[in-house]
Amino acid sequence: MMDTPFLSAHGAAKLVSRQGLSQCLNGMHDAIAHDFKRWEQFEKWARLASHCAEGVIEIMPISDGQTYGFKYVNGHPNNHRHELPTVMAFGVLASVQTGRPLFISELTLITALRTAATSALAARYMARTDARSMALIGNGAQSEFQAVAFHGLLGIDTFYLYDPDLEATEKLADHLDELGLNTVVCKSILEAVRKADVITTATAVKTRANVLTRDMLRPGVHINAIGGDCPGKTELHPDVLRHARVFVEFEPQTRIEGDIQQMPTDFPVTELWEVLTGFALGRTKADQITVFDSVGFALEDFSALGYMHQLAQAKGELEYLSLIPEMRNPKDLYGLIARKGAA
Repeated sequence: MMDTPFLSAHGAAKLVSRQGLSQCLNGMHDAIAHDFKRWEQFEKWARLASHCAEGVIEIMPISDGQTYGFKYVNGHPNNHRHELPTVMAFGVLASVQTGRPLFISELTLITALRTAATSALAARYMARTDARSMALIGNGAQSEFQAVAFHGLLGIDTFYLYDPDLEATEKLADHLDELGLNTVVCKSILEAVRKADVITTATAVKTRANVLTRDMLRPGVHINAIGGDCPGKTELHPDVLRHARVFVEFEPQTRIEGDIQQMPTDFPVTELWEVLTGFALGRTKADQITVFDSVGFALEDFSALGYMHQLAQAKGELEYLSLIPEMRNPKDLYGLIARKGAA
């Protein structure tokens, strides 16, 4: 049988609902941490991007020598005008030995989970251990997942919310209130961040923005900067980076797409895998400002696909696609249409 296992958007949503969002985030967190700790086993590339005025389409490949994975993903900030998500994605895992696709899945929903799980994983090493509050700047599609991940994995229990789109903030506040989390709707970025132990910036506008400036920040705050993800798009004023200890996923990619694209090429950063494996320290002082300049990396999608494949298989949520032709003679591709034509 050559049919390829497939997880649809509907199937993924049903699977996460059945398993529970917090449990899925925990499982994905563990899968991502496991793969980052075997960093040197992976063949890695910065993602391939095709940019236009409206957004970007990207391919994100990676391989551990046994399994090859890639993700197709877009980023179009004005997609809400077309009733489409800003980000849409799907992914594939394939056998390195034969090239045969092993699993195909939606990654729009799963990307939100893996981004939140990675953010929480990084914050476990970078935020203060007594952190209990978070400002969410940008209250769009990613925000609920960030809140649930940080609550479940780090014990964050109070969320300060700000977005210039008040409807987005009200949507987020309603969802978090339903989960029993404490929310404070704020009228400005400054109001949102002035008491926060952690700040997550998840803005969508493709521009060089100064969402956070140095004067806004308290000593000891951790910044989870996840909105800057392409050339020409940033969220942090350069002075924030100059006064912080900065962490990234894959430096060659972040130099192009992250907030550090504003900085000199020798600006010092630490890759996340180095912290997870003990080659480097995370936070070193209580009053230190730390920044996770996260642009998303293919390894995270590889881990997320593997986790969701195992979960879907265990829960019986896989569908199957007739993607690869079945041939009596693998060298006779023409025979497929010859037999069809004769029939």
